[in-house]
Amino acid sequence: MNLSTLQPAAGSVKDRKRIGRGTGSGRGGTSTRGHKGAKSRSGYSKKAGFEGGQMPLQRRVPKFGFKNFNRVEFAGVNLDVIQSLIERDNATTVDFAYLKAHGLVSKNDKIKVLGRGELNSSVEVHAHAFSKTAITAIENAGGKVVTL
Repeated sequence: MNLSTLQPAAGSVKDRKRIGRGTGSGRGGTSTRGHKGAKSRSGYSKKAGFEGGQMPLQRRVPKFGFKNFNRVEFAGVNLDVIQSLIERDNATTVDFAYLKAHGLVSKNDKIKVLGRGELNSSVEVHAHAFSKTAITAIENAGGKVVTL
């Protein structure tokens, strides 16, 4: 065996269709494009979403609502998550750097502390926003709420 004798497996390589090479080839004349119309011509390209003149879907379906480009999206952190971190590390403050170090937020996130779960330890929590239930739970546990 050497490189000059290598060839693909039998039946794995097909010859390409040679189109428009006379009637004797069986693919002359219309060259497999059917008869007349825009699709048979060279340079034809269908517009995206075109449905043959029927009102296209993106125009049939009504528009509604809007995207508020001034919205602020928060990464939510619940009290039960904070409690489990405190139990594990014996931390007294939970701030952005602490949450980032534990992989709960990324560098450009804004944090909102949410009220799911219970907080048993008194801890100082620094965040951009707090839910009302989170504030009451933190203060009832003897902690402190600091808004960034």
